[in-house]
Amino acid sequence: MSQPPTTRPDAPTAPRAVVTGASTGIGAATVRALRAAGYAVVATARREDRLAQLAAETGAEYVVADLTRDADVAALVHAVAAGGRLDALVNNAGGARGADRVESASVSDWEEMFRINVSSTLRVTQALLPHLRADGGGDILLLTSTAAHGTYPGGAGYVAAKHAERVIGNTLRLELNGEPIRVIEIAPGMVRTEEFALNRLGDPARAAAVYDGVTNPLLAEDVADAITWTLTRPRHVNIDSLTIRPVAQASNTQVARGVGL
Repeated sequence: MSQPPTTRPDAPTAPRAVVTGASTGIGAATVRALRAAGYAVVATARREDRLAQLAAETGAEYVVADLTRDADVAALVHAVAAGGRLDALVNNAGGARGADRVESASVSDWEEMFRINVSSTLRVTQALLPHLRADGGGDILLLTSTAAHGTYPGGAGYVAAKHAERVIGNTLRLELNGEPIRVIEIAPGMVRTEEFALNRLGDPARAAAVYDGVTNPLLAEDVADAITWTLTRPRHVNIDSLTIRPVAQASNTQVARGVGL
């Protein structure tokens, strides 16, 4: 269970968060969870139809943006600054492309994964950090993956990208030490969402096979709950890194299938 949002002693209104990659999956679930926990939320993604539907459902603000484009990031920052103070940035946007061995992997897939997982996180974090500072501090959360902590066959590109994203957070925590800014990593394992495996593999049958025999993979709502929990800890508590997996998953490569866990 999450506590009520923690705010700075001088904060006059509800805390406010930006959630990237908010049009689907973990991002959309996080918008819902933070709104339920009392946050004002700015949701951002590329698909306006989905953002508009989410905003109508939750009361969140939204900004349409492709975070691999500097101009779109600048527009997002302008909209966030115009709307008031900022207390949290949830860097959720990202994804995987392909599952090939290193010897046959697509260079363009690797480049795309670095754009959507690493460069976009860097752009948004750099752009919004001054606003967190100006408003007295806050939280920078990075949604990485258990892939950031260990590799597996066919995963080198995604592992490399998520490890790089994790290193952004680990380094930032050192560089910001002494400032009232928390840096948090959430590293989920197997999460069943409508698009992650499909975007990675490009085929509905192959995407569905990822979860074959796994009775209870994590859901987007499970990860959103963990995100909300970390953000609502007392201000002196920093959850440096939280790994979350389904009970059926012991590691990136070992998953119990056909067992009712």
